[in-house]
Amino acid sequence: MSYERKIINDPVFGFINIPKGLLYDLVRHPLLQRLTRIRQLGLSSVVYPGAQHTRFQHSLGAFYLMTEAIQHLTAKGNFIFDSEAEAVEAAILMHDSGHGPFSHGLEDTIVRGVSHEDISLLLMERINREMNGQLTLAIRIFKDEYPKRFLHQLVSGQLDMDRLDYLRRDSFYTGVTEGNIGSARIIKMLDVKDDHLVVEQKGIYSIENFLMARRLMYWQVYLHKASVAYERMLIAALLRAKELASQGTELFASPALRFFLYNDVDRTRFYADPECLEQFIRLDDNDIWTALKVWSDHPDKVLSTLSAGMVNRRLFKVEITSEPVTEERRQELLSRIASELELTPAEAAYFVSVPSIEKNMYNPADDSIDILYKDGSTKNIAEASDMLNIQLLSKKVKKYYLCYLRLHR
Repeated sequence: MSYERKIINDPVFGFINIPKGLLYDLVRHPLLQRLTRIRQLGLSSVVYPGAQHTRFQHSLGAFYLMTEAIQHLTAKGNFIFDSEAEAVEAAILMHDSGHGPFSHGLEDTIVRGVSHEDISLLLMERINREMNGQLTLAIRIFKDEYPKRFLHQLVSGQLDMDRLDYLRRDSFYTGVTEGNIGSARIIKMLDVKDDHLVVEQKGIYSIENFLMARRLMYWQVYLHKASVAYERMLIAALLRAKELASQGTELFASPALRFFLYNDVDRTRFYADPECLEQFIRLDDNDIWTALKVWSDHPDKVLSTLSAGMVNRRLFKVEITSEPVTEERRQELLSRIASELELTPAEAAYFVSVPSIEKNMYNPADDSIDILYKDGSTKNIAEASDMLNIQLLSKKVKKYYLCYLRLHR
């Protein structure tokens, strides 16, 4: 076996070794390299200017943590074949390959009903065909169809390497230090009992810190009101562009973006028409930003106002409430916007958005975090922890957002 490897210097974890062979071929693959052109945090740089890191960097970080996790689990006597280790490392490298630019904004607009996980799987199957089946085991682990189910938990679970990397990395690049979790310590504390990932008793405080950090990062970074407003503007701009395209209006767009603007792509079409995936993998952040820059001068007032607002950071105003926004308030805003911009009520509707966001940070029903005691017994973190907060973290928090165009009058 050749031990030749490539070394990548990562600002979060230091040197990351990538062994020559399957894993190095994946890192170099155009479908993974595409992630270098997609920002990990989408539009969060509107609040945190440092958040410029890419999904490719995140995939490498998650891969590094996976190699560490396999090493620690093996050292504790959990038998993992080399082929299984390579497969689970391949699965985590590819886990985000299906993300489009500004993933969640796009999932609701130009491609409907197809999640990035669905597309990641399609891309893994595609590379598997190219590589004569070398990813078959990785795909089984990714789909949770492999007997050692704890391997799937390392890719997708409460304490998966995806989460451990993005919390640490996003905290680093945004400067929100509260999100800086002790990923190394959590990984050292992992073990397997009855084919389920568990955490040694002495790791309990690290897990409490991890759950609290996750809550903080969600409300302070991922769901920050300015980021939510910016994303609603992007969604509105894309929906307006699609509406104009459906009426036959000529719009500037790259060939890939044009495909999704001038065709109605839902889940059925995406799976039935191979052209959809072909065009999707040609999309990255650049397609969207270039279109928005050009659309800023479009004669359609709705499209140009939204696009110029995105390019020049003129954000929607945001109000957050614990109660749904009343229809009267929404109508009052619509009529003010319609009169100020001389728009029809239907056109004004692009400038008012009332999303609600619901989140709980820990749901034991999903995939519980279990603490392993010295006598071999296990307890769910919610029972094991003496912090009341863990019980509170299981509660769903719902916030109602009202995003609307700032008026000058």
